[in-house]
This record gives sequence, C-alpha cells and structure tokens, in this order.
Amino acid sequence: MSTDDTSRFVRLKVELVLEVSDAEALTGAALQRVAEDEETGPEERAQAVSAVEEDEAEAVAYLVDPFDLVADVPGAELVQASWSSEQVDYDPDSPDWDLGEDDEEGEAEDGV
Repeated sequence: MSTDDTSRFVRLKVELVLEVSDAEALTGAALQRVAEDEETGPEERAQAVSAVEEDEAEAVAYLVDPFDLVADVPGAELVQASWSSEQVDYDPDSPDWDLGEDDEEGEAEDGV
C-alpha cells in the first residue's frame, strides 16, 4: 500500500486504571485546576466544583488531559479527543481485566 492509499489519521485507544491512594490530595488538585481555568464561567465552575467534590472519578477527569499525552509527539497534531472516567471495582486477577483481550478481538475484526 502506498502512502497515498493509507489514511493520515491514527486512532489511539488507551485504557487506564488508577488507584486513589489520597482522595483529599486528588480532590484538592482538581479543585485548584477548576479555580485556575480562566475559560470557565461562574455557573460552569460551580457545577465543576460540585462534581469534583462528590466524585473522585470527576476529579481525575479534570486532571488528566489527553492533549498532554500527545503534545510532544513529533510530526503529529491532535485533531479530536474525548475521555471519561468512572469508579470501578477492580480485581487484577479477574480475566475481565485482561487488557490484551480486547486488542486480539479488534485485530481479528480488522483483519490484522
């Protein structure tokens, strides 16, 4: 396949599981980020503060930015990103948490 026949776009899928070892530090850092965001209006800021104070997953979402993951990748520019976070029950020994499992299924579907 020549370069002209292939897409110039790459979808990067990342799945992470974080363990919150200090909820107070996490929430405090997220609240500081919300307070420093100059593009957020008062009503939106109040909603963000409430969400961060009520849910550690929301605090993580305010602190993790996918743009930061690829900002220094040479020759590439981020054109679209979305992310979400949620609290989960995590069991590292469970086969449900085998991150490689989805990759193999996706490769089979893609014909790779």
